[in-house]
Amino acid sequence: MKKLLLASVAVSGLAFAAPAHAEIDLELGGYFKGYGVFVDQDEATGTDVNTVDFVKDTEIHLGGETTLDNGLTVGFHLEFDVDKADANAKIDETYLYFSGDWGRVNFGDEDGAAYLLQVAAPSADSNIDSVRQYIQPFNATSGLGVRLDYDVAPTGKDTKLTYLSPIMSGFQIGATFAPDSGAASDLGGARVEGANSPGGSTIDEQYEIAVRYEGQVQNVGVIAGAGYSHGANDSTATTADDRQVWNIGLDLDIGPFGVGAAYVADNNAVDSGDTDIIVLGVDYTTGPFKVGATYYNNDTDNGTEYDRYTAGVTYQYGPGMSFRGSIQHLEADTTGTDADGTALLLGTQVNF
Repeated sequence: MKKLLLASVAVSGLAFAAPAHAEIDLELGGYFKGYGVFVDQDEATGTDVNTVDFVKDTEIHLGGETTLDNGLTVGFHLEFDVDKADANAKIDETYLYFSGDWGRVNFGDEDGAAYLLQVAAPSADSNIDSVRQYIQPFNATSGLGVRLDYDVAPTGKDTKLTYLSPIMSGFQIGATFAPDSGAASDLGGARVEGANSPGGSTIDEQYEIAVRYEGQVQNVGVIAGAGYSHGANDSTATTADDRQVWNIGLDLDIGPFGVGAAYVADNNAVDSGDTDIIVLGVDYTTGPFKVGATYYNNDTDNGTEYDRYTAGVTYQYGPGMSFRGSIQHLEADTTGTDADGTALLLGTQVNF
């Protein structure tokens, strides 16, 4: 009996010693983006690209938050790429955040302020030709199958600390610091400068600042923003330079019409290796339908240039559900080799 009593006391002690858990109700979500594509493109010798095929992108999201009696909101967010054919299938984002009347702080593996406050031009299909390209219809042969984003995210999903101010008179500012490239480790300790990221990036001590405005000027809705990022380069190569990226964007809404432009300049951490990106977009919304068109130009000093033309329509057939159709023409000039392709895409996106 004495042994049983001692065991009971020990178990009770363990129960009371267990750490408290935050009262956060977890929520599960994500999306599925799936398309059928018809592709006509230049091919490398000996390569036969499928004329008709399927492309898709899928993510699972997990998160939740709670608001304390003092008004502080604490939350957690995780995103996981789950497409089995994707060699990069992995946890994409994982971060904690705190928010209140004073603004919001993100801590963990998430995009920085330059991307979170970036202004995108209107798009034909936000999966195909917006600030991030989630669906690429062309095969990599002949230099066509590349992601043509214009997101300002030089720190990627490196572990970082970001502050976003509250919105005041339509204005919001943000700042980010990432001490090194790549993700922090639980038992890895302080990192060696520029040596811990995939691919051994030499960029560390990365800073971002950004500003965004959303408001109404007479009968015109205005969204405008700009951002800048700087990362120190530890490379000893003679052509190496600190990584610097900056952008500006403007989106105007006039009744059912939208028109906008974005510009991004990136020196790619290489002296005389600048990339300039220009995006122009228009759209028209009526009921559940949106029709849009964009032009995208990506020009790098090394002689590589891409021109992309896209037109499409989106139909919202339910909450978080849409049918999408678009046509895209891409021209690539990679170190003197010209290639082009045209793709017709029909698909759907479901957010859950």
